[in-house]
Amino acid sequence: MATHLDLEEQEQLDQLRHFWKTYGTLITWVVVLVAGAFLAWTGWQYWQREQAAKASALYDELERGAQAGDAARVERALADMKDKFASTAYAQQAGLLAARVLHEKGNAEASRAALAWVADKGTDAGYQAVARLRLAGALLEAKSYDEALKQLSAPMPSQDFEALAADRRGDVYMAQGKREEAKTEYRKAWSAFSPANEFRRLVEIKLNAVGVDPQSLAPAAANAPAVNAPAGNASAAK
Repeated sequence: MATHLDLEEQEQLDQLRHFWKTYGTLITWVVVLVAGAFLAWTGWQYWQREQAAKASALYDELERGAQAGDAARVERALADMKDKFASTAYAQQAGLLAARVLHEKGNAEASRAALAWVADKGTDAGYQAVARLRLAGALLEAKSYDEALKQLSAPMPSQDFEALAADRRGDVYMAQGKREEAKTEYRKAWSAFSPANEFRRLVEIKLNAVGVDPQSLAPAAANAPAVNAPAGNASAAK
């Protein structure tokens, strides 16, 4: 009996050796690759958390500069953010905040540059849209009408942003003396906004100013999907 068991064990050992000889290298490589992928994923997650924490700290620095009205401090913090953490959401928020502070301090060119960076380099479509709308407004103030229209021609991420863009295009056309084009854009904006939206009432005033009765647009608006732009997005864009 003992001899029989010894023979079975020997046969199993021979089969195991043959299996390992045939597939051992492949199994080793699979284990190494799986372990490497896991370590890489873990390392990436750690790096992402570290980047987010550092970007958050730098954003806090920029925010303190903004609260103090220190434009130079704001510009330094934004430059560091763009250089080190450009792909983070904090960088895009920093660009929008810096643009506001710089505009308030009378540095219109630097303000527009900050907005242009978010519009061109941002990774979030919502932040990009807000930046484009604000930049178009700044370019309108600077009478750079073609550049403003160029910003407003970029694709918007949702219909509420499209409505805001149409309203701003109307403002640009009015500044150019293109009354008919302005009417068209204001009509688009009015029809897209829902009746309860505060911006629709502002567009109504603009339509009345160009000789259009908003009530004449009501039947068309009733058949179109209305936009009730989220207050945060609308306010930020304006």
